[in-house]
Amino acid sequence: MTCETGRRLMETNDPAFAAHALSCASCLIATHARYYEAPPGLEQRIRGRLDLERPAPSAWFRLAAAACLLLTASVVWNVVQFRSRVNREQLIAADVVSAHIRSLAGTHLLDVPSSDRHTVKPWFAGKLDFSPEVNDLEGFPLLGGRLEYFDGHPAAALVYGRQSHIINLFTWPSSAASSESWQTRNGYHLQQWSDGRMTFWAISDLNQSELAQFVSACRRR
Repeated sequence: MTCETGRRLMETNDPAFAAHALSCASCLIATHARYYEAPPGLEQRIRGRLDLERPAPSAWFRLAAAACLLLTASVVWNVVQFRSRVNREQLIAADVVSAHIRSLAGTHLLDVPSSDRHTVKPWFAGKLDFSPEVNDLEGFPLLGGRLEYFDGHPAAALVYGRQSHIINLFTWPSSAASSESWQTRNGYHLQQWSDGRMTFWAISDLNQSELAQFVSACRRR
């Protein structure tokens, strides 16, 4: 006899169930077990007691939670700003390379061809809303200048030479904090730096050491 058959016999008080129960421990327990229903409202009273014994968050806990939230928000904000700045710098770098290549491949290397800085600097007057610094740099003769556009505004392009190499120095006003970075794109070396008032980009196919000399000469002025 199976337990299922035995349970049906138990429900009908069939005497045959007694023989089965003697050989089946689970059915024997089921026969003699006592079941009690929980009194009304017991569950609600237990839940209420648990709610009373649950400690309320302390002031220090709330303060720590708020501090963690603020720290997380600050980290996320700084990461977003950093990525935005990096992406923007990479976009400008791509434009710098494009402008340099165009100037070498076309006929628009110079708007004002002159080695005299007193000729080149005044030429930008009225064409820009700032006056670029134009310097004579030993070992890097000034060839002239032209207008360019970067980041949505006009910029000065100062052109210098080094033997058979061309160096484009782009500059425009910027309130960005002082910074400096090197990179290489399409076989050209680029250096960017900012002094909090102006931003500069130097680019050339010169080796990095000579371009670094040029940048050092510019920054000493």
